Amino acid sequence: MRRFFWVREDKALRAKYSGDVDGWHKWALPGVSCHDCGANWSDVGYEYPAVDLSRLPEHREFERARPEPIPEFARLRELVRPLAPPHALLPPGTGFGPLTGRASGQFARISWVAGLKPLVQRDVLDALVAERVRGLLGCPTELRFRSKNGPDLLELQVEPHGRLHPDCIPPEVPPPCPTCGRHGFSRPEDPILDAASLPSELDLFRVGNFASMVIGTEHFRETVSRLGLDGLIFRELPTR
Repeated sequence: MRRFFWVREDKALRAKYSGDVDGWHKWALPGVSCHDCGANWSDVGYEYPAVDLSRLPEHREFERARPEPIPEFARLRELVRPLAPPHALLPPGTGFGPLTGRASGQFARISWVAGLKPLVQRDVLDALVAERVRGLLGCPTELRFRSKNGPDLLELQVEPHGRLHPDCIPPEVPPPCPTCGRHGFSRPEDPILDAASLPSELDLFRVGNFASMVIGTEHFRETVSRLGLDGLIFRELPTR
């Protein structure tokens, strides 16, 4: 039986490593102002740093965070869709392009930005790939370091696949808005993964309907341990 683990930042290492990033993706879809459910919202965890929007004549329309009515959001999303992976989920707030901003300090072998974006040093990515960890895509960042000898940090493009099982979503949570798609629920205390929805060809992915959660396979966890890579903690999750 396949085993899956919730992968998170090891916050205990913050006392050991001083690495800090003040930055975000170069472009993003705007948020949505929904006339149906009344919510102004955007999502987190849906990020495609390998997708370059500079070729779009309208690329400047993706440089400013703001809510937009449904028709305008839909127009902008369709401009991006041909550049994104075919299966990509593109909710409000989806980020694109390199991580840009400032960075300083010493970084763990695997670091995180705001607990959401995993960063790896290039030799770490090479080592994971050599161990046949599947589906890893390392994307160059555009981080400016105070010192000239800052590490070469890559952001992993960890794409959403699979879902949380309905059994772990409280029954009182309303269904998704039929107009904007918002499904407003907090992360369950005891997440359960929907076994039938999980990808068989990836060792690292995000949960499709709760993309702030990064999931690794048993092979990923064992490889990280064998290579002695710090920066991560693992919690096994049940499937159903």
